[in-house]
Amino acid sequence: MLRIPFPSTSVARSCIAVAALLITAWVQWDHDGAAQRLDNWLRDRSTLLRASPQPEQRMLLVDIDETSLERYPWPWPRTRMAEMVEALLADGARGVALDILQEKPADAAGDARMTMLSQHAPLVVAQLFDFGQREDPLHSGMLAGGAPGAVPGGVPAYGYIANHAGLAQASHFGNIGVAPDPDGVLRQVPMQTVFNGRSYPTLSRALFDCCAGGRPLPDTANGWVRIPYTRDWPAYEVAKAADLLDQRVPPEFIQGRLVLIGSSALSIGDRVATPLGALSAGLMVHASMLTGLLDRQAGLAPAPWPGSLIALLFCLGVTALATYTLPRRTAAVNVTLLVASSALWLLLAYAIAPHDASFGPSGPLLSNLFLLMVAVPFHWQQAQTRSRRLLDTLRQYVAGDVVDELLRSNLQDPLAPRQLDVTTLIADMEGYTTHVESLPVEEAARLTTEFLDCLTRPVLAMRGTLDKYTGDGMVAFWGAPLPNPDHANLALDAARAMLQAVRHLNTRRAAAGLPPLRVRIGIESGLAMAGDFGTAMRSIYTAVGDSVNTASRLEQAARDYPYDIIIGEGTVSRASRHRFRQLGQRVLRGKEHPINLYTLEDAPCAP
Repeated sequence: MLRIPFPSTSVARSCIAVAALLITAWVQWDHDGAAQRLDNWLRDRSTLLRASPQPEQRMLLVDIDETSLERYPWPWPRTRMAEMVEALLADGARGVALDILQEKPADAAGDARMTMLSQHAPLVVAQLFDFGQREDPLHSGMLAGGAPGAVPGGVPAYGYIANHAGLAQASHFGNIGVAPDPDGVLRQVPMQTVFNGRSYPTLSRALFDCCAGGRPLPDTANGWVRIPYTRDWPAYEVAKAADLLDQRVPPEFIQGRLVLIGSSALSIGDRVATPLGALSAGLMVHASMLTGLLDRQAGLAPAPWPGSLIALLFCLGVTALATYTLPRRTAAVNVTLLVASSALWLLLAYAIAPHDASFGPSGPLLSNLFLLMVAVPFHWQQAQTRSRRLLDTLRQYVAGDVVDELLRSNLQDPLAPRQLDVTTLIADMEGYTTHVESLPVEEAARLTTEFLDCLTRPVLAMRGTLDKYTGDGMVAFWGAPLPNPDHANLALDAARAMLQAVRHLNTRRAAAGLPPLRVRIGIESGLAMAGDFGTAMRSIYTAVGDSVNTASRLEQAARDYPYDIIIGEGTVSRASRHRFRQLGQRVLRGKEHPINLYTLEDAPCAP
């Protein structure tokens, strides 16, 4: 059967990290992708928070508002429009831009005055380009102006609404056509529009080039340009059109300013949704663009930053940190880290936004979300697998209730080597070779298994830890991995149970005509280093120390005594539920000084 190899854990971690980085990279370069809605939402929130109330004193907005229409009902004769423009220029306005189309001729005198103003005064006349492809393109009025040739990056238009023929000889034209984003919010305008091989600037750029004076600005961005909504609407000084016509606007309020004329009246219908409001006057959009141009000229615009590169580097840092912490910390810690890094990125993205209009602020957030949804569960599952493996390992050595208690104790690493006070029990079958040398392999194996069963059951029943089997014997200890102040008594209880189990086994062997078995047991207590001393190739949980060595020597010394259990001084000093018989002193192999040996007071002599 064909087996499909699964990638190793390290390969899976690397793939997750690379995928997180690719998500951020994808958002930075795919500006029309699925992340655009989240990017726009984040930028809108940033725009709302950042919009400054500082007064914009370099321009004046003349608003044909509802109160002006009450006093001067719409539509206005061109004479009234001309009077308003003439009044502004007479009071010292540097230039005037009309956010109003004059598609058809009206009163002859007014049209004539407007024509003269458009040809000889610093007046920018509006034209509207349509950026939607229609079966029947818009072609209304007489299109005029524009520079020959299509500028690089210019936005193509497919239709237009222009003014009547009398304004076709105007000196300055500006496009007021826009295209909101798919969610209906206006966030960008075409700085240069291309139609029939000619290029047309947007209204704010046309007014700036016409009348701002000072240092000219290069056309560094001719395509769709994000509108810099740096000022809140109340920051713009507004004069009502009716007040201007009634000469109630002081000249000093106009002197030296660029003027935009438009309407906020709902009855005229020039309203758009912007990040600063669901129903913003279109006039405010052109005012925001003009503010951006004036700020650039004055050196007040934010310096450009490589926002996309910063986003990638931030994502790289978070991914590297997560790759390190995910396998080493709990899921709660890693979730907190990713949430905190997302909050940090929001602050950083807020700072970057005015310096880079094109980077995708949602990139690192989506990468973090990916890590939360994929990497954290993956490493949690890996941790669960390691935990199950650890439990399986523990259950090979430790009684089930001890494992349960270990889990309740919430130790960070229950198998890590630690110095503990333990009691070691070493048991062995006396004359094992004699018993099995004449037996068939199957019977020798059965004998060994039955004997080891007599030793193992008491260890687990008395909450001991099985260290290892030694062929025909075993090593066990109490007091590790979970400290137990009663470890000496439990080891002695297990030794008693072992003797009883071997007696029962010998009863069955006698009935079968087989010779009896004798177990030798050595027990000693003291400090030992208990833990996992394995290597990458094999893991083993054991205890090492002088008391362990002493227990081994006591088991060997049992062959010289008529007792099956030989107990050291350390165990006697720690036991509280047993009575002992002293067997005298003896120098054990490897020891320099004699020690006292003991056995249980009621221990029978071996036959």
